[in-house]
Amino acid sequence: MSNDKLQAYAATQKQTMSPREVEAMALTKAAVLLEEARSNPENRDAIAQALRFNHLLWTIIQADISEPENQLPAEIKANIMSLSIFIDKQTVKALKSSRPEDLEALININRNLAAGLRENAAAG
Repeated sequence: MSNDKLQAYAATQKQTMSPREVEAMALTKAAVLLEEARSNPENRDAIAQALRFNHLLWTIIQADISEPENQLPAEIKANIMSLSIFIDKQTVKALKSSRPEDLEALININRNLAAGLRENAAAG
């Protein structure tokens, strides 16, 4: 399949997905990139790229929950912000060390949140 066809397919898929499904997909993609980087620890560039993607994703999440029109309850917003602060600190730690084990927490958080979002999307 050509790159143009893949991009068209991806765009169509995003149009038919709920916002929660899109968020789950992005978190899963970040987890997969981190897992791939963890499995090849000699490739420091791959680790850095995976961490940058994950950091960008979490920066977008932070910006979204900070928007006045975001209708999540204040307690959930606070919990997500606390989690994102941990993500930021863990990202810096992993960037400095490039140790595969420093990616574990990030992978687990992304996978668990993606699973929760998918369950919620399926339920409602």
